[in-house]
Amino acid sequence: MTKDLTAAKRYAKALYEVAAESGITEQAIAELKEAVTVLAHPELELVLSHPNIDANVKTDLLLRIFGGKVSEAVLNLLRLLVERKRALLIPAVCDEFVRIAGEALGRTEAVVYSPMPLSEQETASIQARFGAVTGKTIQVTNIVDQSLLGGIKVRIGDTLYDGSLSGKLKRLEKTLQASQVM
Repeated sequence: MTKDLTAAKRYAKALYEVAAESGITEQAIAELKEAVTVLAHPELELVLSHPNIDANVKTDLLLRIFGGKVSEAVLNLLRLLVERKRALLIPAVCDEFVRIAGEALGRTEAVVYSPMPLSEQETASIQARFGAVTGKTIQVTNIVDQSLLGGIKVRIGDTLYDGSLSGKLKRLEKTLQASQVM
């Protein structure tokens, strides 16, 4: 595990503890995702990560952007990451926070790769099927991957469920090769 990922997990866990204690976990998820979206602006990202810009200028900028719009816990996290010259970790902290909070709330995110956008009915079916497998409420993020000939791939955490046509063909090929060896 890289040093940055380890640090992101520590910051995310600390934010989760504060948010859970304050009863604002759902709010913190939404605020942190919004902050990541806002801070992804290239010029803003450049300012926050630039080593020659004083930390006070950066934190004042954060206060102007997010002051009164996000909870104190999220604002303090953003401020802390900027002061410690770790602004580039904010997206990773957000991902880890969503994962930690989701586990605690009994839900998880599934990234579904499909050759075409999923319909609402297909999304609901995937949520139901993988909800039964994981025992959690599933939130689906659909990514269109036109290189898939058919079927879908579903990533939940570190697990990949490959129901794609190419995946099935690869498994069939391995089975045939294994049977020829014996």
